[in-house]
Parts: sequence; structure tokens; C-alpha cells
Amino acid sequence: MIRIHQIKLKPDHTQKELELKLLRLLRINESELLSYHVRKQSLDARKKPDIFYSYTVDARIRDEAALPKRIQADKNFSFVTEAPYQFPASGTAGLKNRPVIVGSGPAGLFCAYMLAANGYRPLLIERGAPVEERQRDVEEFWKTGCLNTESNVQFGEGGAGTFSDGKLNTLVKDSYGRSRKVMELFVAHGAPDDILYTNKPHVGTELLTRVVKNMREAITAMGGEVRFHSKLTGIAAEGGRLKTLIVNDREEIPAEAVVLALGHSARDTFEMLLNSGLHMEGKSFAVGVRIEHEQEMVNLAQYGRTSYSLPPASYKLTAKLENGRGVYTFCMCPGGYVVNASSEEGALAVNGMSYHNRAGKNANSAVVVTVNPADFGTGHPLAGMAFQRQLEQKAFQIGKGKIPVQLFADFCADKLSSGLGEITPNIKGDYTFANLREIFPETISLSLTEGIKKFNDRLHGFSSESAVLSGVESRTSSPVRIPRGETLVSSIDGIYPCGEGAGYAGGITSAAIDGLKTAEAIAQKYRKFDENRDILRKN
Repeated sequence: MIRIHQIKLKPDHTQKELELKLLRLLRINESELLSYHVRKQSLDARKKPDIFYSYTVDARIRDEAALPKRIQADKNFSFVTEAPYQFPASGTAGLKNRPVIVGSGPAGLFCAYMLAANGYRPLLIERGAPVEERQRDVEEFWKTGCLNTESNVQFGEGGAGTFSDGKLNTLVKDSYGRSRKVMELFVAHGAPDDILYTNKPHVGTELLTRVVKNMREAITAMGGEVRFHSKLTGIAAEGGRLKTLIVNDREEIPAEAVVLALGHSARDTFEMLLNSGLHMEGKSFAVGVRIEHEQEMVNLAQYGRTSYSLPPASYKLTAKLENGRGVYTFCMCPGGYVVNASSEEGALAVNGMSYHNRAGKNANSAVVVTVNPADFGTGHPLAGMAFQRQLEQKAFQIGKGKIPVQLFADFCADKLSSGLGEITPNIKGDYTFANLREIFPETISLSLTEGIKKFNDRLHGFSSESAVLSGVESRTSSPVRIPRGETLVSSIDGIYPCGEGAGYAGGITSAAIDGLKTAEAIAQKYRKFDENRDILRKN
């Protein structure tokens, strides 16, 4: 198979034009082209208004050896052999009880799927509700402010990513085919095909819920079991090895292999695990605000004035500040909404969300500042978690339970906003004016101010006085890491920390990849569950 890079076409090109350009580049006629598919598509607007799509295409032709030598030597052509993802062969250790996965976010969901697909009959437990019920709970919260602490934007089937833009891009370097496998599984369960090749793939909240439900049904069809409203409340270990899980303070589940795919917001579970002797460490993360601009402004800044019909523009901005801190945008949602993403009474956190068509009037993203254990004032493993909670409680207090918002000019001036400018917030949940600087230590507020102003140099209009800030963005990643060894086992034998909550991922795709990786580790050690049962019956 031949891989051709840097195929450039105008944004309004047709499929036939792509095919004709491919034929010209390969110097072949149509009958010699057996098949082709797009491997990667990206929009290049660096030299606006000269905008074009750049493609990488894999092609099969009748006689690869007959290609002219100058084509074969061109750096934009290469011969490739695709090696599909391979799940490892089963190990030999006995497994008396089926593996248990705690948490049904992308890490837990993909881990359970791969184990079910390969004969391990996993049990997946989730403290929250199935996605259909969860959707109703979340919509009710945004409408009335009545929070269900076990079924919300953070907790429930699909995890926190379900109520987001559904971005699937990742910086994880993957030589095992796991990333491609994750994308293929998404598509197989209802995601659009274009996530297989677009440079910045996204699914959208309304499609993610369908994918999550379909994957759950597939897990059960392959012999797994999924239980909702089933919260891990305790563990029992003996001689440094896990023996039993306690669910909802009453049910005991014997287990030798347990995957902790908790997500970044399971604070009560982290506390329980630490008190039970599981080793964990504090780590750096980031906190800040959401910022909203009109999507039209972002489009103009990124594309210039153009007659092409282009997708809503996105951005990713970073800066190193004079005080040594890093500030960056995170989870940018074109045509999206800011959402109340709270999960605790008396505390408030925000996130961003888009539907698949990204048709909302505003763009929003988090603007966050890196914080580290030195900012928390203590070396306790859960100090970062306490810091997050403190910020969220302040946000709840200054907004009296509503999302606090402020114009950027007033944030800089350290004063309450008295009205909106030309930007009307797109927010799921009630909001009110408040001074967001009351939430943060002064060094964080000054860092946000400096960072937003610096970003204006790269995206004109970013530091507009009427840009709307909302807070607090505190759930960017887990504030803890649960260390694991080469076999992915924690300080308690039998426990496999996994995904974002354990400190090993930073988004939907990387969490799903870590779920595959953890399933592989279990499979490499243990026989399939059905094989174990057959052996036990014979004995």
C-alpha cells in the first residue's frame, strides 16, 4: 500500500477532484487504482485567505513496483504495511472471580469492552445512572438547580466526557494500534466515520450518549454485566493483596483483579482508598475560568474573510508567564455552551460542551493556570483535591449557587460587572454577575489576566473587554496519581489504576487507550474466565 502525504485541495473540492489529483500524483490511470481511503484530513489556514485541505491518502494500485523511481524517492510517498491492533494471548494464572471494573467513563468502558470481547465476562460497576436516566437528571439540574450528587455531569454512564464536546484528539504516542482501535470502536457503535481521519475529531454530546449506550449493550451481549447505582465504598486486602470489594456499604464482591477507572471527580472514593492503605500521590493540574467569544469572531481571526463554507474554527493557545507559570486554553468548544458541571452540594464547577453540529453562537474554552503541590501548602496526597474543593465552594458562595460570570475588563479591574456587552453567554444552568477574582489566590488571577492578554497577540479579539468569563474551571485533570508498576498493578496486588482519575490520561481518547492497555495487562496474566470455570469444575 502506498501512503501519499500533502495532497492539497481547495475547501470546496469534490470527491472526484481528490481522486483525480491522486491519479496525477501517482502517474497512473483510473483502471490501475484498485482502492484508496483518506488516512488524515486537516484544514490549513496558516496563509489565509489561501485556505486548503491537506490530505494523507492510502492507496492500493495494480503494480506498485512499476511506479517511477522519482515518485518512489519523493518524501511525500511511502510504502506502508498496516499492522492491525492485536489483543494479547491469555495468561496462565487462575481467576476464580470475574474481573471488576469500577467506573464507566471511557477508561472503564473500553477496558470492560475488550475484556468482554475476549472471554473474561467482566463486571462493570458505576456509582451513577445509565446514560438515559443521567441525561434527564442533568437537564433537570440545569433547569431547576436541584443537584443529584450521584447522577450529574461528572458521575454516570460515560463519565465526565459524555457532557463535553466529545473531542477525540490526543497527544499520546501509540505504536500498538490502540488509538486506531479506539476510533474504530467508536464508529462501530454509532460515531460518525470521519473521526477516523479528521485531524481534530469530535463526536458531540448527543452522539456520545448513543455510543455509550451501544457499547454497554455490546458488553452485556458478550457475557459481561453492567450495574448502575453501585458505588465502591470499601475494599478489603490481606497480605498486601485485594480480597473483597464493598459496594453501597453492604454488598461484598470477592475479586482478584479490579480496575479503578474512577474519573477525576470521585473524591470520596479517593479518600476511602487512601484510608484503606492504597498508595497515592498528589500531582500538578490546572485551574481557571471559561471564556466565551462570538464564534464569528473566532472564525474571522482564524480563517480571515472567505467565501468558503468552513467548519466552526477552533484554537489552542499557550503562554509562559513572567512569574514562571504556564497558562493555556483547554477543552475548546466551537459553537458550544458553558455548563454547570457541579457534583457536590455547596460547590460549583463549570465545563464546556458542544453538540455535533457545533451550531451555537458562541465559542468557549477553559483558560487555566498550572498549579502544583507547592501551591497547596501541604504534602498530603489529597491536598490538591482540597484546593479544588475550596475554589468550588467560593464559586458557589459568590454566585449564590448560580454560575458566577464577569466581563474580562471588569476581571482586570477587580470589580463586579453591571451588564453584558455584545456577547450573550451560552450557558446551561442559571448564571449571575459576580467578581471571579474572589475565587482565586491573587497570583492565579494575575496569571489569568496576563495570559488572556498575551493570547490576543495570536488570536485578535481574544482579550476583548466584553469577553465573558465564568468560573470555576477546576476539573481539568485528576489532582492525584495512583502509582502502578510495569504490570500496571498498584501498591495493593490485584488493583489496576486506570485512566484519568488515576493520573494516566487527559481526555476521552487517552483514557480509552489506557483502558485497552489495562485490559491487556489483565489478559496477559490470567486465563479467560470461562477457562477458569472449566478447570475449577474438573478439580
